[in-house]
Amino acid sequence: MKKLLLLFISVLFFNLSAQKRGKDYTDILKSKNIYEINAFLRDAHPDDPRRSVLKPRVMEMMAQYIKDAHPADQKVKDMQEMLALLKRRPSTKISFDEMNAIIKQKQIAKYKAELAAKQSTIVYTPSTAQNTFVVNTSANAAVPNAEAEEFNMLMAVNPVEHKNKTVKILNSLFDNDPNSKTSIVLIKNNSDCNIIVRMEGVGTTKYRLAVPAHDDSTIVIDKGQYLFTSLVCGAQYASQKTIEKAIMVTLGSSPTQ
Repeated sequence: MKKLLLLFISVLFFNLSAQKRGKDYTDILKSKNIYEINAFLRDAHPDDPRRSVLKPRVMEMMAQYIKDAHPADQKVKDMQEMLALLKRRPSTKISFDEMNAIIKQKQIAKYKAELAAKQSTIVYTPSTAQNTFVVNTSANAAVPNAEAEEFNMLMAVNPVEHKNKTVKILNSLFDNDPNSKTSIVLIKNNSDCNIIVRMEGVGTTKYRLAVPAHDDSTIVIDKGQYLFTSLVCGAQYASQKTIEKAIMVTLGSSPTQ
């Protein structure tokens, strides 16, 4: 009996602790924060009566933000996308498959534009600092000195190589065959530093991908088990991943909300 009582108390304590760790939306009706209300709409039960008050409120707040924002405000695009989603559904919550499809369409548009322009849309320029290379002179975002030369070499592809790589990526993006032996890997770099992501598979299967600061890069690799490693602004990143379908890996801090 004592053991049963102790088990019941332990379970109750665990549940209470889990509730405390969850988000507290007790005063959500008083909130004037777009991101907080948006999070509530994603997490709350579909029948929660507060939805009927908060959804139109946050939509109005988003519309006002877009109207008053500076033309260079990076958050405007996010607000527009969230507002469009809220007009069609209860919240901005989307499934993994939906997110994957959105990323895929954005990548297709990006690489189609590059092919149409017949050249890379980004220019990489060495900085004046010794042994350091940057994405552009205004950003001055440098990879660590030890990797600077390698980063610059990976980015300095000739037009023919760039076109061939772009065509290969587009073919893979359009390929929905589950039996395909290759897959797309999209690396999104939210950090202030240029990085090199290394993917080591079985045997001699290895890939390197240079990713500029606050940008993304895509690569087509053979499906299988890989160890992903990178040096992100001096911090070591390592993760084991199974590549069976297209994936996106985000490194660095998320944009401030």
